[in-house]
Amino acid sequence: MSDPIKVEEVDTVQAPPRAKVSDAVEPAGAEPRQRDYLAGFLAQQPAGGEAPHEPGGALYEGVIDALKEIYDPEIPVNIYDLGLIYAVEVTDAGQATVTMTLTTPNCPVAESMPGEVEMRVAAVPGIAFADVNLVWDPPWDPQKMSDDAKLELGML
Repeated sequence: MSDPIKVEEVDTVQAPPRAKVSDAVEPAGAEPRQRDYLAGFLAQQPAGGEAPHEPGGALYEGVIDALKEIYDPEIPVNIYDLGLIYAVEVTDAGQATVTMTLTTPNCPVAESMPGEVEMRVAAVPGIAFADVNLVWDPPWDPQKMSDDAKLELGML
């Protein structure tokens, strides 16, 4: 037969020591790790262009590229070519403001689309934060679509 289990009652238990980043041992010849892996992300600017926040600049075009990755769930065309984006403004400080509309006020993605636009634009390197203004005037119509979108939908 085995020994019975002994029970010991205690009032307090000392917490084990916590690991610290500063205690980590770096491999020989390796660059030291940054404490915050996002350090410098917001300060990062796309290469090229003297005014990256203006149309044609790398930061502005990065925002446009991000918008072109978002597709309308009912129409197989991105929201930029669909003509849902009315304006894009990017400041020197990295604030992006997107003014957009939807195909109709009763659009099924009326609640989720502005949030997705904000999230995708804010993820562009160099953008500190993004604002989305949803407007209904002027209303969207098919004439706002790019020629590429019209061709994709067989309207040309």
